This record gives sequence, structure tokens and C-alpha cells, in this order.
Amino acid sequence: MRGSNIAGTKKWTVRTMSLALGATLLVTPLNAFASSEHTARPILKAPSQSQMSPLAVGQSRKLSSSELKQLWNGIDARFSPDKAVAAVKAALSEKEYNTLFPYRLGSVEWHKAAAGKEYDDPKQGDYYSYQNLIDAVTEAANIKYKVSTRAGSLTAQEIYRLDKKMMKETLVVRTDDFNSKANSKQKISTQIVDFGSFLQEGSDRDRKRDLAALLANLSHETGGGAADSPGGELRWGLFWNQNIAGRTGVNKSNFVDAASSKLYPGVEGKRYYGRGPIMMSWNFNYGLISSIIYGDKNVLLKNPESVAADGKLGFMTALIFWLTPQAPKPSAHDVMVGKWKPIREDLAKGLSPAGFGVSVMVLNGLEANLGDVDGSPIKRRAGHYRDITARMGLNIIGEKVDTLGMKPF
Repeated sequence: MRGSNIAGTKKWTVRTMSLALGATLLVTPLNAFASSEHTARPILKAPSQSQMSPLAVGQSRKLSSSELKQLWNGIDARFSPDKAVAAVKAALSEKEYNTLFPYRLGSVEWHKAAAGKEYDDPKQGDYYSYQNLIDAVTEAANIKYKVSTRAGSLTAQEIYRLDKKMMKETLVVRTDDFNSKANSKQKISTQIVDFGSFLQEGSDRDRKRDLAALLANLSHETGGGAADSPGGELRWGLFWNQNIAGRTGVNKSNFVDAASSKLYPGVEGKRYYGRGPIMMSWNFNYGLISSIIYGDKNVLLKNPESVAADGKLGFMTALIFWLTPQAPKPSAHDVMVGKWKPIREDLAKGLSPAGFGVSVMVLNGLEANLGDVDGSPIKRRAGHYRDITARMGLNIIGEKVDTLGMKPF
């Protein structure tokens, strides 16, 4: 999870490392959605929570159907868990998935490759199994996410989580300055994300490209092979699920950011290095993602190792990141399904046309202005994308898959 973002009391510039490349990358917390520099980008307007009695952080309440419509724009039947799962299965079958990722963590081939190595674990289950992906899509599709930001302040926010099935909303974050004297009279801008929208928006072709782009980027981040590896480098995607330096203790940092430690306090003895397919790092990302998934920031702050232990949870962290915009950046999902249109500032940075290349810039601004050539990380990302789309029967000739000419959002 990468980029730059503003949250809390100052701009956070923080880092994580790619397992496969050992490169230092910027990390983006997911809790800022407004940008004074990108006022032209449309912001979804939704009714204010102030029309109801306020909740304390951590409190929940069940909503009526009318309240759901008023506060959350209702529940869209297109984004139900069963339809999200059906879309994944239609785009890529389990058989095709297993063929693409034979060396995924915990598979039979992974265990053969790991035998006798430092990381060998005979008890390692099939972390990146197709079923774990399906289970993650199912569970994520039952969640909606809403962030409200005060006009003129990027730091003054409220964040809510909605359990669609239970019709229950939970206030998971309210910054100290959201209702301060200076901000209490400021207008509120709100964005809502329905995690059931994965593979449910855009054309059938765009939906397949969306899944292919997600898996291609994850495969690059977790790749364990090289050009001369058995089967070729692309068969070794999804090989790792932990940052090597963090797991082995070569990097002893606890990855607790001081600026966010009041809102998302690190637990003594716990370390928040990169875990899961998206290599989620830092206390604020563990805390916020925990809030979205569980309605409680403390679940993952107290048990960060569970992200690497539970494949379904790992896939959920990746799906949430993929579907959530981070101003001034759109979500990678919106880029792939045609919901995002570049504005003047984006065009000036070469961030067009929408497609796989722009999705890379959403994930990692440090890979700006790179071609699909030997020695470039784009080569493996694009290689996975071509490989997966070919398996889906898609022709992507002409799509810009590199970042040449692009600058970070």
C-alpha cells in the first residue's frame, strides 16, 4: 500500500518493502479522501450523520430501511455477496487460477520448492487458495465504508462501517478535530465505498481486466521466482505473504508511526511490517483495515500476525485497498472499470489513458516513468497482466501497461 497521504496532524511519509524486489516503497493510509489540489474531481454527496443522534467511536446501531437509504444510499442488490462471487468464478475458474499460480504459498509445488529452506514450514496451508479468494470476496461484499471530511480540513474526519446484512452501522473513527469549534460549522463531504462492487461495474471485459490487474499487481508484490525458475518467473506469483526482512528480524522496526499512534496505538511487542498479498504495513493501516473488516481497530492492532496466518483475511486487505480511493488518487478498481476520468492535473502528469499502467501508479508512485523492459519492475507486473488476461481470453493489445511518461498522483 503506497503513495503519499495526509491524515492525523501532519503528512505521513512512511515506507514498506516489496518482498520480491527488496525495494523501499511509499505507504498510503486509507483514511483521507479530500484534496484541495483536486477540487475538480467529483465527490459523492450523502446525507449527514448529524441528522441522527451521534455515536461514540466503537458504538453501533441498527438502521431502518429508510435510514439506510438516507444515510447510505440504500443497499444495491447488484453488489450482493453471491453476485460478487459469481462474477469472480465467471471471470476465472478455480482450474485456471491453479494453473496460473502453481507455486502459490502452501501449494504442493510451494512445499517442494521450500523444502530445506529457511522459510520451510510443513504445516503451511494453501494461503492463496481459490477458496480463500472466494471467501474474502464474499465477506468483503457485505461491507460498506463511508468517510466524511470537513470542508477546508483534510484531517477532520468521521469513518463509518456498515454491515449490509445486519443493517448495522458502526462509527470506527472520529478525529479529535472533526467537531472542534473551528470545524463544527464547516460543510461535510462524504464518499461511500461498497466492497460488493468488485467485478460488478463496467463492461464484462472491464470486469475481467479488473480481476486480472488486481492479481497481476499482487503477484508481482509476492513473487518468488526468477527468469530461470522452473516453469518461468510468472508461475511463481503469490509465493510470499510476509516481508522477508520484517519476518526474519533483519529489519527490527515495529513500524509504528508516531503521528498516528494516538489514533492507532501500537501494542507492545507487536510489529506491523508487511503482511498479506498487498504487504500491509504500519500501525495506521492495520488499525484502519481492522476497523473496516471488524468494526474494531484493536483486532488487528493486537493480532497483526493474523493477516499472514489467514488467507481469507489477507485477500480481504488487498480487496479493500483495491476498491478504496485515496485522494488525489482514484481507486485502482475505478481506473480499470472506466469509472475514473483523468482531470487536468492528471493529464499534466501523463496519467492517461486509464488502464493497467495507471493502476500501477495508484499502487506505487515510485514506479513512475518506467517501461516494460528488462530490469524494470514493470516488466514482471505487465507480464503477469498479459498472462492472466490471456488465460481469460482477452486481447489487451494497445492498452498502455507501462508507466512511461507518467508522474505520481
